[in-house]
Amino acid sequence: MQAIRDAILSGDRSEQTYADLTIPAAYRGATVHKDEVGMFEGIASRDKDPRKSLHIDDVPVPEIAPGEALVAVMASSINYNTVWTSIFEPLPTFGFLERYGRTSIYAKRHDLPYHVIGSDLSGVILRVGPGVTKWHPGQEVVAHCLSVELEDADGHNDTMLDPQQRIWGFETNFGGLAEMAVVKANQLMPKPDHLTWEEAACPGLVNSTAYRQLISKNGAAMKLGDRVLIWGASGGLGSYATQMALAGGATPICVVSSPAKAEICRSMGAEHIIDRNAEGYHFWKDERTQDPKEWQRLGKRIRELTGGYDVDIVFEHPGRETFGASVYVARKGGTIVTCASTSGYMHEYDNRYLWMNLKRIVSSHFANYREAWEANELINRGLIHPTLSKTHTLEDVGQAALDVHRNLHQGKVGVLTLAPEKGLGVTNPEKRAQFETEINRFHNQ
Repeated sequence: MQAIRDAILSGDRSEQTYADLTIPAAYRGATVHKDEVGMFEGIASRDKDPRKSLHIDDVPVPEIAPGEALVAVMASSINYNTVWTSIFEPLPTFGFLERYGRTSIYAKRHDLPYHVIGSDLSGVILRVGPGVTKWHPGQEVVAHCLSVELEDADGHNDTMLDPQQRIWGFETNFGGLAEMAVVKANQLMPKPDHLTWEEAACPGLVNSTAYRQLISKNGAAMKLGDRVLIWGASGGLGSYATQMALAGGATPICVVSSPAKAEICRSMGAEHIIDRNAEGYHFWKDERTQDPKEWQRLGKRIRELTGGYDVDIVFEHPGRETFGASVYVARKGGTIVTCASTSGYMHEYDNRYLWMNLKRIVSSHFANYREAWEANELINRGLIHPTLSKTHTLEDVGQAALDVHRNLHQGKVGVLTLAPEKGLGVTNPEKRAQFETEINRFHNQ
């Protein structure tokens, strides 16, 4: 791998240079093992430790299929699906790989006793498979995480509706938390040239997810002037939603869990902030019973901040813990747009507040290629900036996943893979200088 790293660090991006590089037989990647899926049985989710299940292994370089690319990964990042994979919840990911492996000879490559994980990357293309014409070795790229076969008619209006839509690095193998990764060519996007490798690796999944969920016609279709309640507004997903609300002329009401996280939202430009811990919200009396008085108290607090208005949109991703409150506080005719459910999938709410007030619940899941491309372009133009709280090495990926699992992070958590240190990869320093203040504002190192 040293020759590949040296070529990338030299700044040479000529196609011939990379075509001449020898691809090694193996590379290092963060993996979970099929024979360990029962290691956390009987342990509560919050007590499961990714440091015990995530391994750094040498794994063989797979054959490149038609329509694919092999990318040298300079940096990646931790997403919540990394946590789910590492604690084998809600299901071990090997079931995804087994089912995918039965679909074709090329898909069979993914059905292995180990799973190389990770759904983000920034890096340089090393090889492209037959049929790839828009991309070539030597190009700097980032990747979004939608893997889709595009053989079904249902996927051609919105690829997220394709029956064979999968999340790369979660429902497929050869993910981005590694020195190399295999992606489909239609996952590739240009790396924003003013960003470092670790900065560029962070937005892919969460920025695209937030874009579809909040901005796209497939999500909440936010418009100028909307009031948007954003749960976890300083986190990996919410921080992008907060920036999009501000950039799009909406008013975010940011819900956070600490003064430090409140300060992050203020640094983005948000004015209306609710520290749910400081204000003592407890939406559940016990495991089975919610407390509508707490919903009402939250609604009253929102109206205090907005001058008497309820919110047009609730950007909902915690799930079970907050969903009843989310349905309640949306205005009459408002929208609750939901994904992820990091606190639990079995949502409960009082349907009277939905049905009698003509509210809508809209589901959202990642993004199609066009949405991901548009979200990446917002980063490229400096309208949205990466939120990076800490950067780990690949060897420390277990600790990085544990921090996200226990909500100890602020913004995204980056992981260096081939990049030897932070701060590398900027190829347009003049452009970076234009946004330096804003970029630094979103770093909380």
